[in-house]
Amino acid sequence: MSSTVLVPTSTTPTTAANMSNDLKSPGQAATAVKPCCVCKDEKASRDECMLFSNAENPQEACQSTVEKYRNCMKGFGFDIN
Repeated sequence: MSSTVLVPTSTTPTTAANMSNDLKSPGQAATAVKPCCVCKDEKASRDECMLFSNAENPQEACQSTVEKYRNCMKGFGFDIN
């Protein structure tokens, strides 16, 4: 059996001063994550409200949870209409 040793490719140690170098802009962040992988709690809350609402108009009754989901997705760079 052979074992593989991973060696860091960078010789610069990670410090508080250079940690922000790897941060991506909002546009890049949206391409780095998939919409299905973010805002899971907000999505579940929205879906539960819409599916199990006893209100006559679930869209109206669940407007606040839908807005929370939209705002969360917008924070990751996704525009939900």
